[in-house]
Parts: sequence; structure tokens; C-alpha cells
Amino acid sequence: MSATPESVPTQRTLVIDVGGTNVKFLLEGDAESKRFPSGPTLTPAAMVSGVRDQLAGVAFDRITIGFPAPIVGGKATRDPVNLGAGWTDFDFETAFEKPVRVINDAALQAIGSYDGGKMLFLGLGTGLGSAMVIDHVVLPLEFAHLPYRKKQTYEDFVGHRGLERLGKKKWHEAVADVVDRLSTAVVADYVVLGGGNAKKLKSWPEKARKGDNAHAFTGGLRLWSEPRYRLP
Repeated sequence: MSATPESVPTQRTLVIDVGGTNVKFLLEGDAESKRFPSGPTLTPAAMVSGVRDQLAGVAFDRITIGFPAPIVGGKATRDPVNLGAGWTDFDFETAFEKPVRVINDAALQAIGSYDGGKMLFLGLGTGLGSAMVIDHVVLPLEFAHLPYRKKQTYEDFVGHRGLERLGKKKWHEAVADVVDRLSTAVVADYVVLGGGNAKKLKSWPEKARKGDNAHAFTGGLRLWSEPRYRLP
């Protein structure tokens, strides 16, 4: 009797990473992810429809969904700032007809980026995502809209709007300052900088490591396959 290849999972997980610019998703065992545009009018129903359209006829067993909103008990407590409305009450399990785990998108990347110790994850994308992982306990954070400078928020400076307003040099300085402030505040051992704009950094702040958007997919798989990762 031949053994089942290790590369073919017995339970296939679909990981969906919903950002302010794109919806990206990867089916466990596939080499390449798929995507389609998101943006400020994207509703959860439209997201589900877009994923289902591209995966028509493809079998999978369970789903992890990450999107940029506070998540408590698997439910969003408010709609994402950079997406459309309707996320707080949406029933993803009914829409997909599969078991679903919902998590903040920064926490999703944090799980996939974790390498032990006390890690702070900051996502430099459309906005600012933030999360910590401490001994495999995942702590979603909401630093983005806290006051920072000139009656503006952290996200106003290090998110995409900040990059466009400040220019690369001053944005880079703001990122270094924010990393220093936030990592000091939470006494992090190291910081992982992810998100689409992290690749624009020319040098890296002290204690910071380069993340990868693909870590979101790793995090989505770990939520199902590694019970040691725990959400509070």
C-alpha cells in the first residue's frame, strides 16, 4: 500500500488575506496564490463571491480569513476603515458552507512570522496593522488610530497616505520612530515589518526584521494545524 505524500494534506485549508488594496488567497498545497482588487467599497459578500468565482469546482475543507478590523470571538467588532460595510454581522460559514476561523489580518501575518520570544508585528500597508505573539499566544493590537503627532494618528504617518504625503525620506524616518516607540512600549524582543510598503524601506530600524506577505498564508495554516497558537 502506498503512503499518502506529505505534500498532499488530508484536510485542505483555504487562507484568505483581505487587505485594503487586494484580496489574496491560497489553497493549501498550491504553489501560487490568487488575487483580485479590494478597496473602500468591498463588502464581505463581494469578497466571498470573488473567491468562489475563482475557485469554482475546486475542493477544500476549511478556511482562515484575515481582514483589517478588531476581531473578538471570531467576529469583527467594527467594519474595517479601508473597506466597505457589513463585516460585523456577516456569516462567513454560511456563505462558504465550510468551517471558518476569522482573525485580524495583522495577527494572521504575525502568526506566520513568529520565531519565538516576544515579537511585535507591524504591517505597513494601506493602513498600519499591529499584533504581538508571546510564547505562541496571539495578541491583536490596535495602534493604527492612536494619536501620534500634530493631532494625527500612527497610521496617518506610516500608512500609505503618510508615504504619499511625506515622501520616502520622511516616511522612512517616521517608520523608524514608530518602531522604536512601539517596541519600547511593549518591550518586544524583535519587530517584524510586513505589509506591501515594507519593501520600500532602504534600511531597517534597530531590532526590526523584514516580513513577507506570504507569511499570512503560513499563519492561516498554522491556526488549524498547530493548536499551540492561541487567541485570547
